[in-house]
Amino acid sequence: MIELQKVSKTYNAGTVTEMCLFDGFDLTVADGEFVSVVGSNGSGKTSLLNIICGSMPFDSGTLLLDGKDIAGLKEYERYRRIGRVYQNPAAGTCPHLTILENMSLADNKGKRFGLSRGVNRARRDFYREQLREVGLGLEDKLDVEVGSLSGGQRQAVALIMATLTPVDILILDEHTAALDPHTADIIMEITDRVVREKHLTALMVTHNLRYAVEYGNRLLMLDRGRIVLDKAGAEKERVVTDDLLEIFNRISIECGN
Repeated sequence: MIELQKVSKTYNAGTVTEMCLFDGFDLTVADGEFVSVVGSNGSGKTSLLNIICGSMPFDSGTLLLDGKDIAGLKEYERYRRIGRVYQNPAAGTCPHLTILENMSLADNKGKRFGLSRGVNRARRDFYREQLREVGLGLEDKLDVEVGSLSGGQRQAVALIMATLTPVDILILDEHTAALDPHTADIIMEITDRVVREKHLTALMVTHNLRYAVEYGNRLLMLDRGRIVLDKAGAEKERVVTDDLLEIFNRISIECGN
């Protein structure tokens, strides 16, 4: 379970460009929830993910993971329990290393190892099986450099790497935004399967309203650091894309856009 309690975050404090994004922000994500997060640019979507992952400090409040305060943990320490897939397919992988080498690095996340253990050949069959499950033929490309793969293939590898070791939370930061529509659909199907089969708690930021409606069991909409829509379970299932568009348009009019 993730809990943000009374979290506040101000950018450029004390300057003419000061902007208060979160002011006493509260959010609880229960174990097993797959939360889709939507909102316009500047609404706080990616900032929320960065606060959870530790790549952005916050000014005040409490951040709990399974009841334990993790605000003092460094980013790399949080990644022992959190997996993250980024918007850029090049992020989260080493392009000049092979798929095998990348997966071995992910497999040893949080462990102490030298170069002699960098490529774990004994795990080759395990990696191949993990890749076979995504259905993109990557299991036959273990010795291919990741940088030579297509964007969709790289994103699939990044997704498998993020969840290769046991994690509690999967963070998806617009992970289909840089892909063509067909490839994005494939990656979303893989994502949904991974989340369900590994019983993960997931937060997915997306600008694709169809994905936000079709995937996950909870839907949040943010606006200027506030939650303006929160639908879960049966209520979420009744939400359609037009509902989200209507709210977006209303917010835009209120903001004078």
